[in-house]
Amino acid sequence: MNIVTPPPATGLATIPPDYRLRLPGPTSVPERVRAALMLPVLSHRGPEFRTVVGETAQMLRPVFGTQRDILIYAASGTGVMEAALANVITPGEPVLIIIHGQFGERFAAIAEGMGAVVDRVAVEWGEAPDPEAVRTQLKKRNYRAVVCVHNESATGVVADIAAIGALVRETDAVFVVDSVSGAGGIELQVDAWGIDILVSASQKALMCPPGLGYVVVSAKGMATVEKASGVPRFYFDFRRAQPAAAKDETSFTAPVSLVLGQHAALTMIHEEGLANVFARHRRLGEALRAGGVALGLPIFPTGRPLSATVSVFAVPDGVDGIAIVRHLHTRYHTVIASQRGKLSGKVIRFGTMGALSAGDIMTDLHYLECTLRDLGLSPEPGVGCAAAAQVLAAA
Repeated sequence: MNIVTPPPATGLATIPPDYRLRLPGPTSVPERVRAALMLPVLSHRGPEFRTVVGETAQMLRPVFGTQRDILIYAASGTGVMEAALANVITPGEPVLIIIHGQFGERFAAIAEGMGAVVDRVAVEWGEAPDPEAVRTQLKKRNYRAVVCVHNESATGVVADIAAIGALVRETDAVFVVDSVSGAGGIELQVDAWGIDILVSASQKALMCPPGLGYVVVSAKGMATVEKASGVPRFYFDFRRAQPAAAKDETSFTAPVSLVLGQHAALTMIHEEGLANVFARHRRLGEALRAGGVALGLPIFPTGRPLSATVSVFAVPDGVDGIAIVRHLHTRYHTVIASQRGKLSGKVIRFGTMGALSAGDIMTDLHYLECTLRDLGLSPEPGVGCAAAAQVLAAA
């Protein structure tokens, strides 16, 4: 028998001990959550796990602003985005996608791939969607669904979901909302804002590793789910997941260790207090933006309100944002993001979400200042940290 010897495993050795994950998702995970991930793997149908699922859903409800059941999937945010559309679309019927960044465009691509007729209400990246433009479009035809991203992490702008939801509520369309990068860091009111299908995920402000997707479906949403046809669904069939969720179960095998981690993260959120969590995200986002501006990096978005969970800066003329991202990683072991597509090289993005402190913001700004200087710019020493400190002191 020929036994092939694998090459030595070096992947873990490439992770520096001072590695800093500062992306707009996934985010760093608190030690308490990491400890929960190491608990014994539970039976996915046992009473222990059923208790954990029930408590996790109960803690998610105020975060999402809902009294409804929480459907839990082993999936990324894109997985539950696709699931939401697969459960409401009938090929050949129209859907309206509101686009103010990368993830609205992704929704449109998914819907077109499923055979829907896609109309768009699109705004310039960096602007917020205009509810009046949505009102005008809704008068033109009857839509199966209206889709919008709550917190667009590509641009750092928050959509007025309450205003748009009020418009959609007056139609037969279901309102599908993505709050993958918003839930847990900014206010979200699924029931009050007329959201019929919410999708979210674990790896951003909810402080857990990637791998859990969440869905909330209204009665109006389920009526549409029941009559939708033409798009195959099995694993992501909400008709199967809803009765399981009502029994504190998942319809198929759950990533049990991730659910244990999410339970621990939500416990931390509620111990801090949801209002305090939102205030902390706002304060730290404002501090980072003040520091970035002081370093010569303008805030990219022109629309308001600005996101509390992601800060996006335009880069100076003659500087490549990708070079800033690469240098921060290589020299200072700090991982931030640029932007793929139309903003490639033009912006840099920091996550201000999850288990974040003022110390993290100050460290970000120190390394950002060092990077800009390394790349040939001349920011005044300490000016970014000083600007952030003023914001933090006033809070």
